[in-house]
Amino acid sequence: MVDWKEKFLERYAQLTDIDKFTEASLKPMRKSIRVNTLKTTVKEIKQRFEDLEQVSWCKEGFFIKKKAVGNTKEHFLGYIYIQGAASMIPPVVLEPKAGDTVLDMCASPGSKTSQMAAMMHNEGIIIANDNKIDRLKPLTINLQRCGVYNTVLTRMEGRWFKQKFDKILCDAPCSGIGTIRKSYKTIGMWNPHTIKKMAGVQRQLISTAFEALKENGTMVYSTCTLEPDENEAVIHFLLEKYPNAKLERISLDIKHEKPIEEFEKQIFFSEIKKCLRIWPQDNDTEGFFVAKLRKD
Repeated sequence: MVDWKEKFLERYAQLTDIDKFTEASLKPMRKSIRVNTLKTTVKEIKQRFEDLEQVSWCKEGFFIKKKAVGNTKEHFLGYIYIQGAASMIPPVVLEPKAGDTVLDMCASPGSKTSQMAAMMHNEGIIIANDNKIDRLKPLTINLQRCGVYNTVLTRMEGRWFKQKFDKILCDAPCSGIGTIRKSYKTIGMWNPHTIKKMAGVQRQLISTAFEALKENGTMVYSTCTLEPDENEAVIHFLLEKYPNAKLERISLDIKHEKPIEEFEKQIFFSEIKKCLRIWPQDNDTEGFFVAKLRKD
């Protein structure tokens, strides 16, 4: 059983239906896979696995009932990638294309990097970055397994990037409140002070990302947390700091709730409603936040 912190429940009761949220957060995570079209086709994988249910917002994504998918030859050969269904959203929203120059600022373990490489047909270039050497190891292994070769790995602090990119994915490190159903330890680790600290890192990352974006370039900011301080407040900060940062509406076949426009004496720009806020109870997935921005 999860020991829900009283302050946590009080906080989240202001944001959503707390009973539905806690109930969904205690359910086992639905397993999902993404077909790696660099090595195979959706048709072939459908022939290999019988128990697939389409993920409506990603044509290569499927919920799967089969246990121990990680032990299948399809996984070892890189035909499929075991990936949370909500985690597939940011690359779909970013829409990288063959020939693009793309930066993945916080790339490990490589689920979104390999997804973007497949969308780009291994053409163009992806700079896949992470700032810790131990996080580059799983990233390297996963990209090799998936047959990705349009990617250069770097280990740098995000603020060091000075090049200009067509498209940037800033899938920022966060408190992970949307992933409670994957690890109940997340609740035990929840702390308002940690949230504030994470938000500081996120503001720095999103600023660096936006400065590295070409004019008319597209950037996606995403997290797997549901904290307004790490989501709406970070986007508000960027819009306030850069007048040429423009939010774009996200149109996906997915259930979602309205973004938070006001919280704890903070009032965010009305444009924030263009962001995508997904709770675990919306689609029986992880919780996720996604914002699509353009440099005007």
